[in-house]
Amino acid sequence: MRINLLDFDLVQLTKYFSSIEEKPFRAKQVLKWMHQMGVNDFAQMTDLAKSLRAKLTQHAQITVPELLLEKISQDGTHKWLLNVGTGNGIETVFIPETDRGTLCISSQVGCALECTFCSTGRQGFNRNLTTAEIIGQLWWANKALGVTPKNERVISNVVMMGMGEPLANYENVLSALNIMLDDNGYGLSRRRVTVSTSGMVPQMDRLKEDCPVALAVSLHASNDTIRDNIIPLNKKYPLKELMAACQRYLVKAPRDFVTFEYVMLHQVNDEVTHARQLVELVKEVPCKFNLIPFNPFPSSGYERSNSERIRAFRDILQNAGLVVTVRKTRGDDIDAACGQLAGQVSDKTKRQEKWIQIAQKGDSCA
Repeated sequence: MRINLLDFDLVQLTKYFSSIEEKPFRAKQVLKWMHQMGVNDFAQMTDLAKSLRAKLTQHAQITVPELLLEKISQDGTHKWLLNVGTGNGIETVFIPETDRGTLCISSQVGCALECTFCSTGRQGFNRNLTTAEIIGQLWWANKALGVTPKNERVISNVVMMGMGEPLANYENVLSALNIMLDDNGYGLSRRRVTVSTSGMVPQMDRLKEDCPVALAVSLHASNDTIRDNIIPLNKKYPLKELMAACQRYLVKAPRDFVTFEYVMLHQVNDEVTHARQLVELVKEVPCKFNLIPFNPFPSSGYERSNSERIRAFRDILQNAGLVVTVRKTRGDDIDAACGQLAGQVSDKTKRQEKWIQIAQKGDSCA
């Protein structure tokens, strides 16, 4: 079976070329061809010797996920469904803005964490994505979107906020991050690459040492009682441990703050008392809050907080001196908004069956 070179960052690719008795500098050449120029045909890599091109053609490949479906929102948001085999599809979203273009990348087929307000979590879990499948989303989107009139890439920022928990697929995500940051790859700034986590504390500590990029934490609750109910991972790593991990991460982070994501769920986590608890919770953690109006999906059991409750919640945080934004919902008409990504998951957990049974009984997860 031929090796997919998209699975390798520079260090791994250098080792591969040594293993086939080729000079180490070939790794940088091939990395540039693959990621800077978007080439997946060894025959087009004209600065490689013909003998090497022939060897690579025989023993290696450059394979990205296949496009199954593309949707474009009225607001310009793009969503692609990409085939990763055996009945599984992952979703990737591009969000254009006046000052940047952000690509939201998936890291798993489904998600094992089962956060109750997230459509991906309801789909169950199949497997981790390979490095090639993770970085292949950026490779594919770059090819699809082209460049700006100034010959600049349309994608300026990457957020690991798509399907799955990135830090639960640590090694493959780490290799993909290395490629994104490598000057021979995509050359992105650490400040422009964000990893989102629901709070996997040991892996947060590892990432701080291995590849510190911008950090976003899916917080969504002001106390352990609520968070235990909506984010089961909190039972393993409660808020006190999570806040301490955030403080440790900031020692080496490229930004001097953590972004806390907070989905506003009507009468679940949006009370005035919850906002005041948050002020106390994060008082030792330099941070900003991103309040996210809940994006409904079928049988979620939740409702979006109304604008008045969101505004009152925001004002309490701001009056305490915290930086707060309310995320503008993008791509909800094509189910591309935060929390709506579902893809196609050949579920190994039987979770989809459980939620269908709950919905049929008329139960609410709230």
